[in-house]
Amino acid sequence: MLASGRDNALLRFSLGNEYLKAGDAATAAEHLRRAVEHDPKYSAAWKLLGKSLTDLEAWPDALAAYRQGLAVAEARGDKQAAKEMGVFARRIEKQLGLKSGD
Repeated sequence: MLASGRDNALLRFSLGNEYLKAGDAATAAEHLRRAVEHDPKYSAAWKLLGKSLTDLEAWPDALAAYRQGLAVAEARGDKQAAKEMGVFARRIEKQLGLKSGD
């Protein structure tokens, strides 16, 4: 589908999700970054991007993804996604020795 020019947020999200399930967090992160480039308000893609970066132990990038996703989810009224990303962000902040929001 990508080769035929059908590149979009949903396709990239789906590819990222499948690569993450297959244990390839690096490729998943590439696709999920493209998903949020296509649609910066795609809270589910931000959440999976944060997960893939967490799996790669790219802590600052994962934290940034969760924070951006949290802002998007709150703006869209996606309470469950916001709650989950808030929890994940706080775990990373604690691990990095940061106070919430630093």
